[in-house]
Amino acid sequence: MLFTALRRALPVLPVVAVIAMLGLPIAPGGEGGATVADAVSGLVVVWCALRLVRERRRPLSPAAAVVVGLPVVGIAIAAAGAASPGAGVTGLARYLQIFVLVPGAVLLLIRDRRDFRLLAWAFVALALWQGAVGVHQYVTGTGASYMGEDIRAVGTFGPTDVMGMATVVAFGLVCAVGLALGALGPVAAGQRTAAVACSLLLLLPLALSFSRGAWIATAVACCAQLVLAGLRRAAKVGAAVAAVAVILVGGLGVGTAMLQERIDSISQVADAPDQSVVDRYTMWAAAVDMWRDHPLTGVGLKGFPDHRDGHASLALSSGSDIGGAGAAYRKQPLLSPHNMYLLVLSEQGLIGLLALAGSWLAALVCGLRGLVRVRRGSPGDGAPGSPPGGLDCALVACGLLIWQLVDFAYADIGGPSTVLTAVCFGLVAWWALVDPASSSPVAEASVVSPAFAPSGEAAAR
Repeated sequence: MLFTALRRALPVLPVVAVIAMLGLPIAPGGEGGATVADAVSGLVVVWCALRLVRERRRPLSPAAAVVVGLPVVGIAIAAAGAASPGAGVTGLARYLQIFVLVPGAVLLLIRDRRDFRLLAWAFVALALWQGAVGVHQYVTGTGASYMGEDIRAVGTFGPTDVMGMATVVAFGLVCAVGLALGALGPVAAGQRTAAVACSLLLLLPLALSFSRGAWIATAVACCAQLVLAGLRRAAKVGAAVAAVAVILVGGLGVGTAMLQERIDSISQVADAPDQSVVDRYTMWAAAVDMWRDHPLTGVGLKGFPDHRDGHASLALSSGSDIGGAGAAYRKQPLLSPHNMYLLVLSEQGLIGLLALAGSWLAALVCGLRGLVRVRRGSPGDGAPGSPPGGLDCALVACGLLIWQLVDFAYADIGGPSTVLTAVCFGLVAWWALVDPASSSPVAEASVVSPAFAPSGEAAAR
């Protein structure tokens, strides 16, 4: 039985391997370069290309290909305008990896909702592992430095990527919430129970990450999932989450003082911002200023660091202090505006931003349309024991995209965890553009699924 399950999941196992590689420790001092997960993601692209050649079928409808490939326009133009050929090639490769190649490969390797759920549970498993490491760091004082103490939960990513664990845990939490809310009927009781338990477990490491951006994005995404799943269910889940929060913070006193101070700082970003917020505002202003000088094409890929000092005010500090979690204290230079939209606007101009954001918006609209169809009663997978209707897949995909779009207002790509963003976009794209049972106008069932399905599986769907 195990061999049969592995054989059936073979096409997406390389994607699972990418997710698993993010559980490995990041070597101190190795930040900024390619990681094992990046290398495996490249193999996923090659694996997908080989399957396409072998199957000899058109992989996507023209409309779906346009949505997936739209970011290439702005990326290519900005690469041509880079300050040096090396910067252009490096930036082109990174952007294509994260926003085109890996998402496209994931989209094409997923054959049905069972594959989608397997990847969603892989997200949850990675989040549980990283979360467990992060909680251990907080309890033992071996985490990254925060307010003079080595207590910040960063998982295996280290102090140079403090958003890494927060991103992984948030993705896992959003997936778990979607899997729990969308698991309907007695056949899905096991999935619902496991997903609810994982959701509650992931709340603690997310809190201990002290990442305000991740908190905000997760709250928005989960609230959106609750509303999309139904208001009655939203009320029940909201009450349960409130009860758990009261027990953890009020009853057990988990990080009460520091968490409260961090939460309070969210409302002080305008009145009394700390230095990190001042730096962020300064870099945002610098990015906008760069765009004004080059409105259509931007300053070129990898150009923000080179133009930063010429556009930033004196309020910008020399860098942020990092340390702890096995690394020595040092200054980390501020080389990006920590806002994906402004980073794209400054380096790729209006052309790049409209192309990239247009692709995301199209995926969001198509994903929500698919969710509406499922809510109205689409058939299930036809697979024994699988939850009916695909509402869980719809909620996971929409939740992940909403999380990412909100988080991009506070963060941008960079660090070892970035490859997980590419996998996330692949999951979203499959649901929005390809899902055979959604009757999507963007892609027909015969376009993708039979191409990658072993004999007999296409009929089962």
